[in-house]
Amino acid sequence: MNPPVGTLSDTAAAVSMFSILLAPLALAGLALVNTGLGRSRSAAHAMLASLSVVGVAVLVYFVCGFSWQGYAGSPAHVFLAGGRPWNWIAAQPWFLRGIEWNGSAPSLIVLLQLFSVGLAALIPLGAGADRWRLASACVSTALLAGVMYPLFAHWAWAGGWLAQLGYVDAGGSGSIQAVGGLSALSIAWTLGPRRGKYTAEGMPAAIPAHNTVLVLFACFLAWIGWMGLNGAGAILLAGAPAGSIVLAAVNTSLAATGAGLAAAAITRFRFGRPDASLCANGWIGGLVASSAGCVFLAPAAAALTGLVAGALVVFSVEWLDVYLEIDDPGGAIPVHALGGLWGLLATGLFSRGGRIPLLPQIVGIGTLLGFVLPAIHGYHWVLDRIYPQRVSAEGERQGMDLHELGAGAYPEFVIHREDFGQR
Repeated sequence: MNPPVGTLSDTAAAVSMFSILLAPLALAGLALVNTGLGRSRSAAHAMLASLSVVGVAVLVYFVCGFSWQGYAGSPAHVFLAGGRPWNWIAAQPWFLRGIEWNGSAPSLIVLLQLFSVGLAALIPLGAGADRWRLASACVSTALLAGVMYPLFAHWAWAGGWLAQLGYVDAGGSGSIQAVGGLSALSIAWTLGPRRGKYTAEGMPAAIPAHNTVLVLFACFLAWIGWMGLNGAGAILLAGAPAGSIVLAAVNTSLAATGAGLAAAAITRFRFGRPDASLCANGWIGGLVASSAGCVFLAPAAAALTGLVAGALVVFSVEWLDVYLEIDDPGGAIPVHALGGLWGLLATGLFSRGGRIPLLPQIVGIGTLLGFVLPAIHGYHWVLDRIYPQRVSAEGERQGMDLHELGAGAYPEFVIHREDFGQR
């Protein structure tokens, strides 16, 4: 489904560049969500970790990631199956050599991908909040940005075998969000729950967000950034015309607002009042789900996609927390993994005029669950045995700020809670 990258019109290049420059707001929004939903004694660490993993992701992607990913029509390695060549990995030079920095489509794709891989790297931080070592997070990010992200992104966006089947993911519900969300699931498994999260009887204890205002403000930043990501992705990665950015922005907005309101309505009905943290997660989940089909869905279908995403986030948070004992402080798994997978499926179910076949979308989902997740969890398992991913019990009791940075984010306030009698 990815046409070879050709010459962009001046209008398409300008619209793409403007959209890409909005993308850092998505990264800022997600970093603030992760920070606000965590404990106050780890707030500075969460923000520094966000800057660090984005930096690692961008540099590693610059060195080798883009060489594995490439773009549609670039040199690639193929294998033969069923008498047909299947494109599986790009063959670009390292260090971005060979790219002409003149506003061409490949140069704009590189810029967009630097922000995209940074966003994917931020997602696992939400699941590892309050207990993931900074150095470990950086090593994990290097593998994500250098191997797993570019490999799947090549399959989806750069004329790889998934694209040859007809798989579509304009804004990255799968390549960015689900890959990052499945990495978050692996990290939550590897680290285990925070101390104090579960009682001796195995019942989950509420650990509320330390700054809900920060989290809700972040939703507005993410909204703007996501319109940029989806608009630029639609033009550069899905071959949509420049004018389609309007539909991408409308669908992104409808999915986000629908998901946020769905989360508010469900929590109001179930708990007697809306839950601010779940509403924020629902909002972000709607943005995630909107990305794959941002220019292939009618506005009504985008709103429906968002409504379902908001409901999925609310219920899956409870399933993970209560029944599976997976501690995910930032909601990264339901928002990005489940929301991303749902966005891919919704694109096949609801695309205008049935333009996007459902089967390739299902194959993409199966690839994420059957290959990407085991591969990511495999290298996390190895890393944890070489160098433990989780901070010590004493470090967690002190807080990540004091333990790893030597200073807290809020030195004027008492930020400790005696919750370490629980497991």
